[in-house]
Amino acid sequence: MEVKKTVDAPVLAKLFLAGAKYLEANKEHINELNVFPVPDGDTGTNMSMTIQSAAKDVASLEKPDMKSVSKAISSGSLRGARGNSGVILSQLFRGFTKVVKKEELLTVPILTEAMQKACETAYRAVMKPMEGTILTVARGAADKALELSEMTDDILYFADEVVKEAEAVLEKTPEMLPVLKQAGVVDSGGQGLVEVLRGARDYLAGKEIDLSMDAPLAASPSIAETLEGEKTKEIKYGYHTSFVLIAQDAFAAGVDEKLKTYFASIGGDVAVSAKGKEMTISLQTNEPGRAITRALKFGSIKDVVIQNQMLQAAQGSLPAEDAPVEDAAPTKDIGFVAVSVGEGLSGIFKELGADVVIQGGQTMNPSTEDILSAIARTPAKHVFVLPNNKNIILAADQAKKLCAEKDVIVLPTKTIPQGITALVNFIADQPVSENESRMKEEIARVKSGEVTYAVRDTVIEDKQIHEGDYMGIGDQGILAVDQSLDKAFLDMVAAMVDAESSLLSMYYGSDVEEADAARLRDLAAEKFPDLEIELQPGGQPVYYYVVSVE
Repeated sequence: MEVKKTVDAPVLAKLFLAGAKYLEANKEHINELNVFPVPDGDTGTNMSMTIQSAAKDVASLEKPDMKSVSKAISSGSLRGARGNSGVILSQLFRGFTKVVKKEELLTVPILTEAMQKACETAYRAVMKPMEGTILTVARGAADKALELSEMTDDILYFADEVVKEAEAVLEKTPEMLPVLKQAGVVDSGGQGLVEVLRGARDYLAGKEIDLSMDAPLAASPSIAETLEGEKTKEIKYGYHTSFVLIAQDAFAAGVDEKLKTYFASIGGDVAVSAKGKEMTISLQTNEPGRAITRALKFGSIKDVVIQNQMLQAAQGSLPAEDAPVEDAAPTKDIGFVAVSVGEGLSGIFKELGADVVIQGGQTMNPSTEDILSAIARTPAKHVFVLPNNKNIILAADQAKKLCAEKDVIVLPTKTIPQGITALVNFIADQPVSENESRMKEEIARVKSGEVTYAVRDTVIEDKQIHEGDYMGIGDQGILAVDQSLDKAFLDMVAAMVDAESSLLSMYYGSDVEEADAARLRDLAAEKFPDLEIELQPGGQPVYYYVVSVE
């Protein structure tokens, strides 16, 4: 067997591209490892889009040296990072490249040092690291590297053994996190990292892998921003959306026409064509999430591309990847960036004073670059960022660290209701520190819940869940499961209400008719007579209702 003792910069670039290709090819499988059986599993998508952001930069290098390859990997993944798993992956790359960028040739000792630095950097980026996650898999691989560094100088043998260890640790993650064991899955982020390592190992071993980046990459589904005064209102439909729908068996007769009719009701230029188990769909719409939600009822999806035409209208064309975002001159002391999804909810944030609303959330996590762009375009010296989703907070924190021009404060809002509460409690003539303290206190008082449906059979927190069941999910987990949407909603609210509760806010989603939402509000009023109830259209996809109890 051939012995490889060194890796140069061009080979490192190809190893990285091979890892990106493996991750992209397996992203749908990784999405399906989501613990909760909800229709918005996006770990694979987030990780793939994170690494693809860097892969494009790496592939564009004409004469790669170690410094330029390292910069492309680190900078590209940091700015393209989306979702907690994507941010952690970018931090692993950041730590790794801190070591290798100083070298001309990589050896087993250098790779070992780089892997140790990768783990150290990623663990430091997470406030409360949990075992049984991508971090555990990374550390297992790094520990194995340290052991091997004293035994061999053959990089190919070293890589093969490191991958085997990463796979072994991944298989143990259900024993470390009971929720994984109960759901019968391994950690999705750890699976994503293993795919990256496998791709690099296989290319190093001589496997033929297409490393070309010619295929169009999915455009950021969350880069769309709405800002008062922009030209976005001149466009009837803000997004060109396309994807492939996959059925387990051949599509039933008439499914394509049903979908085409539905898509026509929420957009235009609809094209639907079915062949065997795959159906190719494209349309113009203002609510891509709504289109995706409806399609998910008939199968799984892949090759999602959502192009932001609002941004094209505002700027004339989409900006080049490396084009600097023009910084808005501060015209006030304090401004807000909020992440939201759905016309109704986004409108509420704008009415409450958000300067920039990033369209995104579940299924559409904005990248670090998206958040940086929104901060730059906020005309204020101090900018509060409201992630409004626990899977976006790390990306917001990363954007804060990368932003040198403005004072950025990330409020750890994990839900849409928390974000709304934060803005309601903002007092313009008070200093930043007092507003930050008060808003943090108030968001801690909010109880949030959301109702969606299950996409597979499973057991979570000792609750039997069947595909198609409705689930009420609270801040700490699943609160209610039932075959009736109304009952799941009412049971969820009952679990949230206590003696101090006085207000129930309901935001109904894109798949709920106003009359049905009003009827459910009346049922809630009968069951909870001591609560004041507010009902508003949210327009959010995937979740029939988003609620808060205060």
